[in-house]
Parts: sequence; C-alpha cells; structure tokens
Amino acid sequence: MKFVNQLIAQHLQRYSRMQLADIYKLLHQAAMGAGHAVDDPVTALSRLQSEAAQLAAGPADPLVDPISPDGQLARIHLRPYLAAGHDLGALADAFVQTARVRPPDPDKLAKFCACLGDLAQAGGLPFSRQQVEAYVAQIVRQGYPVVHHSEAYRGAYAPAYRVIAVGCLPQLAG
Repeated sequence: MKFVNQLIAQHLQRYSRMQLADIYKLLHQAAMGAGHAVDDPVTALSRLQSEAAQLAAGPADPLVDPISPDGQLARIHLRPYLAAGHDLGALADAFVQTARVRPPDPDKLAKFCACLGDLAQAGGLPFSRQQVEAYVAQIVRQGYPVVHHSEAYRGAYAPAYRVIAVGCLPQLAG
C-alpha cells in the first residue's frame, strides 16, 4: 500500500529510533483518529495545558504533520504550534471536534497493518518480516489496541502533539 510505505518512510527518516509500537501507533492514529483520548472538552483542555506547561526541548517537528491518505488527519506538534503563538483552547476544541467528525475506521487499520510484513521484506522497515508479523499477530489477537510510544521514541523525541482533522482548525488548514 503506497500510502503506508510513504508515511512510514517519512517518519523513519525524521524519527530513526522508531520501534514497531511507534509505527503501529502512527497507523492506528491514521485510521482511528484519537477518539480514545477524548473524554470531554474541559478535560481535553486541562490535559493539553498541563502538557504544554511541562514541555521540554524536542526535535524540530513540523507544525502540521499529515498522517491520513487524504491529508486531512494530522498530528499537530505542540512545540511549533505554541512557538507560532497559536491558542491551546482552539487546539483542544479541534481535538474534541475531530472525535465527532472523523469516525474510527477499523477496516482501514487492518489493511494498513496487513501490508507491514511485505514492507519489511522489501527493506522499508528496520525490522525483519518475522519480527513485524509476530508483532502484528499480537496486535490482532489483542483487537488492535491503543498503544503508547516506545521508551526509545519517547526518550529520543519527547513527542507532544494532538491528532486532529485539519479542517477543525481553520487557521492551519490550507
């Protein structure tokens, strides 16, 4: 699947310490959005403000990092978002709204994951086909759960972002 190959290649170039959990998390977000993380608007804003207050230095992430085939679902990285003077309330609102307007697509996630073995075999992943297929089999058995970034990824990149539908944050769309 061309989209998955390109998305993963872009992220591996930027984040070379990605582990299988991080690759899966990226694909999970691309297919399922971030609805699992949205409790209510007040909690979403409170968590975002708390995370922003504790934000340490990190990599030079892009502000808008498209992760879906249509380009309309993206990771909005907090460091460049705040550096550009954007409002956390607007981002929190967009995050909550995304959960309402962008329904999860479990079939898409299954398709994304199904191509990972071939991608590894072709050299597109820094893992063997056997490692990838074992990981995917475990994920399938668990019902495609939400996962956290790996310790290696968190330690190297201190990820701080929200997954949103770009159209829910008009100042960044287009």
